[in-house]
Amino acid sequence: RQRQMCIRDRLLAARRGAEAVEMRDFDNAIDRVLLGLEKKGRIMSPEEKERVAYHEVGHALCALSVPHADPVHKVTIIPRTIGALGATLQLPTEDRYVLTKPQLEDRLVVLLGGRAAEELVFGEISTGAHNDLEQATEIARQMVMRFGMSERLGPLTYGRPWSGQFLQGALPAYEERNFSEQTARAIDEEVHRVVTEAYQRARRILQEKQAALRPVAQEVIKRETLDRQELEELVREGMAIAAPASVE
Repeated sequence: RQRQMCIRDRLLAARRGAEAVEMRDFDNAIDRVLLGLEKKGRIMSPEEKERVAYHEVGHALCALSVPHADPVHKVTIIPRTIGALGATLQLPTEDRYVLTKPQLEDRLVVLLGGRAAEELVFGEISTGAHNDLEQATEIARQMVMRFGMSERLGPLTYGRPWSGQFLQGALPAYEERNFSEQTARAIDEEVHRVVTEAYQRARRILQEKQAALRPVAQEVIKRETLDRQELEELVREGMAIAAPASVE
């Protein structure tokens, strides 16, 4: 992926006739590789644009608020060719090969921040969070079934890849069940608990930062893209305005 980005930033610099690669070329290369090309022909209605903006700002505020989230690189509501109407791009500061339980729990909070923001602002939910929910559910299931991160079920793994050769390729996600029906119900309940608790954390964060949520979302609607520095400044301004004045 790094090689792909290097090639792209050189091409972008060449297309605009530059003698050297600049920071904006690196930035555009990251966007193209991770998010896809801008889909300029996709025009959203004002209502849809507003919902997408609040959704993405919900992700971003949660990412800025939990201790183990990757840094937010930018928030954008420019539609992309990968099918996304908007994106909150996070870039890790280092390669990680092992993730702790708190890190995974914070990742769930960030994933669920978009849906929480929609519910908080509009009083209803939409289909926009379907991919977030799929990712969150899969992470929670892996925590419970693979990583032994459920106190209720203990330090055990549940299920194992099917060993039958005739099923390989046809059902790549198929697993042989090596646990009882009672345990299956407990797994489902634990997955539900993990996701629900993360969602409640996301809601609490956004309620605490509601003074910043609205002005940041309105700025995203107006400018379509905010980088990390712009986002943090707007959050600080919004929270400072909302803070009660001290009495001497």
